[in-house]
Amino acid sequence: YMTSSLSFFPPTAKVGKTSLIMSLVSEEFPQVVPYRAEEITIPADVTPERVPTHIVDYSEAEQTDEQLSSEISKANVICIVYAVNNKKSIEKVTSHWIPLINDNTDKDKYRTKPQILQRNRKLLLEQPLYSVHVDLPAFTLYCSAKNLKNISELFYYAQKAVLHPTGPLYCPEEKRPTCIKALTRIFKVSDLDNDGILNDNELNFFQRTCFNAPLASQALEDVKNVVRKNVIDGVCDNGLTLKGFLFLHTLFIQRGRHETTWTVLRRFGYDDDLELHQDYLFPLTLKIPPDCTTELNHNAYLFLQSVFDKHDKDRDCALSPEELKDLFDVFPYMPWGPDVNNTVCTNDEGWITYQGYLSQWTLTTYLDVQRCLEYLGYLGYSIISEQESQAAAITVTRDKKIDLQKKQTQRSVFRCNIFGDSGSGKSGFLQAFLGRNLMRQNTVSEEHMSYYAISTAYVYGQEKYLLLHEVFPDFDVLSDTDLACDIVCLVYDASNPHSFEYCARVFKQYFMDTKTPCMMIAAKSDLQETKQLYALTPLEFCRKHKMPPPQAFTCNTADAPCKDIYTKLTTMAMHPHARLRCMCTCNRCTFCHLQNFINSELVQTVKAKLYTAILSRHVTQADLKSSTFWLRVSVGATVFAVLGFAMYRVLLKQR
Repeated sequence: YMTSSLSFFPPTAKVGKTSLIMSLVSEEFPQVVPYRAEEITIPADVTPERVPTHIVDYSEAEQTDEQLSSEISKANVICIVYAVNNKKSIEKVTSHWIPLINDNTDKDKYRTKPQILQRNRKLLLEQPLYSVHVDLPAFTLYCSAKNLKNISELFYYAQKAVLHPTGPLYCPEEKRPTCIKALTRIFKVSDLDNDGILNDNELNFFQRTCFNAPLASQALEDVKNVVRKNVIDGVCDNGLTLKGFLFLHTLFIQRGRHETTWTVLRRFGYDDDLELHQDYLFPLTLKIPPDCTTELNHNAYLFLQSVFDKHDKDRDCALSPEELKDLFDVFPYMPWGPDVNNTVCTNDEGWITYQGYLSQWTLTTYLDVQRCLEYLGYLGYSIISEQESQAAAITVTRDKKIDLQKKQTQRSVFRCNIFGDSGSGKSGFLQAFLGRNLMRQNTVSEEHMSYYAISTAYVYGQEKYLLLHEVFPDFDVLSDTDLACDIVCLVYDASNPHSFEYCARVFKQYFMDTKTPCMMIAAKSDLQETKQLYALTPLEFCRKHKMPPPQAFTCNTADAPCKDIYTKLTTMAMHPHARLRCMCTCNRCTFCHLQNFINSELVQTVKAKLYTAILSRHVTQADLKSSTFWLRVSVGATVFAVLGFAMYRVLLKQR
């Protein structure tokens, strides 16, 4: 970042601008003054604001009007020098220089290029003094090159005018709605309990966040006393209200402490136009390789839980429309539309539940991580969680190919793409995942329907997210996104004889030669089943292609539809390398108990010890000729055969 100061003088008289520049550099008044000083750069380490300053002089005798216009457009701040004892030079400030500068700078009144009127006085003190009056956001400073008065201050204020401009913050004649809106968002983000008051803990957190140091107890009381004396309702319950918070910043600005307000604004992500900076909303540190997905980590979920809790004022574990609006009040727009209510779980009143709230955040992270980063930026995640950026909230999972090789995964979100012909029951299958039967689904307007549904499913005691995506049934326009998933669900209408053919064609063309697990769903199983007009029956088709048998499903129930099918889908997505023999995955049946027992650490330990003992035992020739040895072997084999047959009968009975 570089600030530039461009100085001018009227051509009719010398006003001492070059002398001021040379006096700054040499710290003494020059005896010989050229028409124009050479360009000078003041290093960052010798300036109070720690930024380099490039000083450019102008001489009408040596430079053209085109060069002048070019320098004006490149400058960050402009210094206009006039002599207080030269009336003509003063008149030219308003009649020539200011109009010329304005014609070559931004026309936005809030972003007017800072201008400093520099009053320079010559040595002839007996000459009359004149003043200038201008109506613009300019700062007037008296300087003397001869006495070295206010020269360094001139360039300090030039830097300050650029780094901490007044225009976007304050104007006595009118309010700054953009500034008020930004400070209001900062107040709401800092109000951690959402009670409309910044208590001492919240004020100290705010102070430490912005200025790296908490306020002493007496300093806190002094601040609140100032607000009490000047603003009604500025302090409530010994805490600072929004009204008092805005007053404090107005006071800072009026007293010339613009850097205080700008420090706060920039810490919370705002740029010079009081817009949230793109680097703040969209950190560039996040890279997502192919075949990897994005998920929220544990700290991100804790943050989102705290946001939910502070806005769930009635403690009903759901967000009413008013509470949801309050939550997104720090956003420039409403991020969630009415289709969200048909994407995640809601209560009987149609309000998004706590589970649905976290599910929607999980969905956004999975489908559009950049949008998720933007949303977290509006909520102030990096500030409240004291992280470098929102990217710290995201976990990029490892390549799916590695999961398949290692036969295990650490992911918690699995995508299931739903294929099926029109009218096969795909939408009903999605809504049933959210616990809605057919009667409740019929109350949803078509324009608010969603092609996604996400909720949790428990697989062997582990909570996972299953994301269902209904794919548009146009067979010939399937994209890579439509085909990229963890499991495929092929839905056909059991009462429609032409419905299964579409599922068979999709499977054979797109998934038959892939390792993506597939499951066939016979929807509308409450209706009379009709023979499908296809060469193979659905059961024969599944057996031929080594798929699980078709699963009967209906959402036409009095209560919420059964969710066992979604547990099966999640289990298959978690273990694509395994061929599931039991399709219940309930963790309660005999098969599941036996599987858990066989895979338990105790059995594996015993197995390893027996294996070691058997291999380490030396079998002699006498043992091989002994009838007792062979009798023990026969009895052991018989016992294992009987136990295996008994387990087989039990499993058949259970299934």
